[in-house]
Amino acid sequence: MHRRRRTALLLTAAIAAAAPLLTACGNDAHPGAAAVVGDQRITVSQLENRVEEVRAAHRAAVPDEAQYEQAVARTGSLTRDTLHGMVLDRVLQHAARDAGVTVTPREVQRMRSGLEEQAGGAEALEAAWLQQYGVPPRRLDENLRLQLEAQKLAERLGTDTGRPEFWKALSEAGKDLGIDLNPRYGTWDVEKSSRVDARTPWVRDVTPAGTPQPL
Repeated sequence: MHRRRRTALLLTAAIAAAAPLLTACGNDAHPGAAAVVGDQRITVSQLENRVEEVRAAHRAAVPDEAQYEQAVARTGSLTRDTLHGMVLDRVLQHAARDAGVTVTPREVQRMRSGLEEQAGGAEALEAAWLQQYGVPPRRLDENLRLQLEAQKLAERLGTDTGRPEFWKALSEAGKDLGIDLNPRYGTWDVEKSSRVDARTPWVRDVTPAGTPQPL
């Protein structure tokens, strides 16, 4: 369970929070794209929809307005963290495919059943994944499949997901794909398989007055 939780933390970028509003120039090379990974576009609309899924899930889980506002104030990076996760998911899938790693629906269900038993039921597992990793209930099976892909890839490499050998494989997959982020969301560090915030003069975060800023 510890390894599964660690892997989920590494591979899931969204956190319980609300995103800042961003004002920026678009990426002229890829209009309407938040990122391009290989020959796949992650559109701004797709990114916004994914962020809204997390917000809606938290709203449903925390109906009390004051508590929801507290959750919103905890961080202002949900949009960019979510994009990081969406890109990293594709990098992982590419690395796993190159290594001949496959995951079946039965394996996903087996993993979910085991986690539900440990968590105390399906609802408890969904609540835990939402709170700890920002994964809404509708994305739980998808996320578990990614965790299994990561575990199997690490095993194929003779290592685990916390070792440099695993992340080197993701780095190589990122280089092979080619990753281009819209500058408003930062840049992609291929060596670290991670998004880097861009310090550009035309990008600024706009947060409501009185909203605590993340450290």
